[in-house]
Amino acid sequence: MAHPYLFRLDERVSRGLSAWDAARRLKHRQFILTQQNADGGFGGRGLPAESAEEQHEGRESDLYYTAFAIRALSALKEFRPEDARHVAQYLDTARHHQATVIDVVSWLYSALMVQAQGGIDLLAQADTSWPTRLAASLEGFRSRDGGYAKTHEGALGSTYHSFLVALCYELIGQTLPDADRLVAFMRDRQRDDGGFVEIAPMKRSGTNPTAAAIGVLTLHSTIGKHLRDDVLAFLRDVRSGEGGFQANTRIPFADTLSTFTGYLTCVDLDAVDFLNPSQLEQFILSLELPDGGFRAAAWDQATDVEYTFYALGTLGLIWNQRRPPAPAE
Repeated sequence: MAHPYLFRLDERVSRGLSAWDAARRLKHRQFILTQQNADGGFGGRGLPAESAEEQHEGRESDLYYTAFAIRALSALKEFRPEDARHVAQYLDTARHHQATVIDVVSWLYSALMVQAQGGIDLLAQADTSWPTRLAASLEGFRSRDGGYAKTHEGALGSTYHSFLVALCYELIGQTLPDADRLVAFMRDRQRDDGGFVEIAPMKRSGTNPTAAAIGVLTLHSTIGKHLRDDVLAFLRDVRSGEGGFQANTRIPFADTLSTFTGYLTCVDLDAVDFLNPSQLEQFILSLELPDGGFRAAAWDQATDVEYTFYALGTLGLIWNQRRPPAPAE
């Protein structure tokens, strides 16, 4: 089985961050662990607690944030066996709470990372047909337009959720059914500005759906010069004066999510030359908090594990691009 895209991406980011000293890694590790709950899972920001003894409202454990916390720790090479064992407790209780595509991918990715780092196989009790059964469940998200929706009840395919399903098929070592139909769905989401939209009725492209579309097309099709040039033209339009990427042309500021996905798209298209990586790097570093973690944008006053991963991911990709190529064997 080919090495899954998510793991290849994690390795690229981790290689790029390998030059960080231990103190800087530990600072961000400690921040990430402050977002962990007693059950082993991680939550989002939530609302501030009224006292230091209370947990933030809305900070309950969530598969989405748990997966991002693991990715951030892994990027820092700080996802330790004891972390894996603690997270496994939450994943074990959450195994049947997977109502959306995001839940499925987040749980599966987290479980595989827990197995790799902690030796805990959360699928040990499942019969050998579980990948086939999970694939059948994924097809329940497929919509009439050829894409995949967020939930089983979704009527329209989503560019982002279709990308997640494609990643999930890789993680379970299964072939994505009717991949040509998904490729056609993705190509239909492209607009005249060169980028891609999230759902069919939308007219204005976004940085994140464009990255998702290129991700799927990279896995299941080819990207010709015309498509590459169109996408790069769109990405030029969403570059911010701050150095990062905007979510779309109407958003007047850059953010870490769009900067990560925009830069990743440039890397995957082998087109980082038209950027100013140093300016992009300085934008991300300006969002780093002294006690660890990264803000989402210049206006933001807080942080969480998701945006911390996007910032670490962007820096890792930038610095990985600067590394000299490995010598030929």
